[in-house]
Amino acid sequence: MGKQTTEMLKGFLEGIVLAAIGRTPAHGYEITSWLREQGFTDLVEGTVYAVLLRIEQRGLVDIEKVPSEKGPPRKVYTLNARGRDALDEFWGNWSFLAERLERLHDEGEQQ
Repeated sequence: MGKQTTEMLKGFLEGIVLAAIGRTPAHGYEITSWLREQGFTDLVEGTVYAVLLRIEQRGLVDIEKVPSEKGPPRKVYTLNARGRDALDEFWGNWSFLAERLERLHDEGEQQ
């Protein structure tokens, strides 16, 4: 990813992580792996864990500690009602921005 893409991603990463958790409950490594499979190949685990901490502190997820064969228990994140509301708000904002950006792009193409 280029620098501009990385900077843009920072603004959307919380919503993207919420969307990943909304698919299925998961722990941080699973979320990071899935996001990489979706093309976010430069995304590092530390960045995802920082977002997970933020959404945990905001009360957007429920957490279940699940035993791990390789160390301490893992936190499995599940969206709760507040998290679903935040995800719905993210998609609404995304639609608003995407429509306007598309319009700007189209207008630029016509010139």
